[in-house]
Amino acid sequence: MEEQHPIESLINKADAAIGQGYLDTLIDIYADDAVLVIQPGMNAVGKEQIRKAFEAIAAHFEHTLEVEQAGMEILETGDVALVLCNTIVSAKEHPCQERKATYVFKKNANDEWLCAIDNSYGHDLLDV
Repeated sequence: MEEQHPIESLINKADAAIGQGYLDTLIDIYADDAVLVIQPGMNAVGKEQIRKAFEAIAAHFEHTLEVEQAGMEILETGDVALVLCNTIVSAKEHPCQERKATYVFKKNANDEWLCAIDNSYGHDLLDV
């Protein structure tokens, strides 16, 4: 059995943390200067803004948001990785959506992967 890439483990950890409301666990996955696409045209930059965004997102979906990956490709070179995912997003009273998410991860000084760009909308940002 092939060993799971560390980034895949982090993304699965983040997905679980979103569903369980564990914001500290979720925020630890991000680089200090990370960018989160909240919705097309609206980004959160840095851990403080990302935390506030996830608090608002959780409240909007009445703490029922679930995220899972239905396919993932990791393209890695040096200390940077591009991650392409088929991401399934669902919540109570909201239809299940599949998104073609795009993430960028980078290694820090401790050789740990952190999310630098979290874009669950992928190329759909171009359609706005």
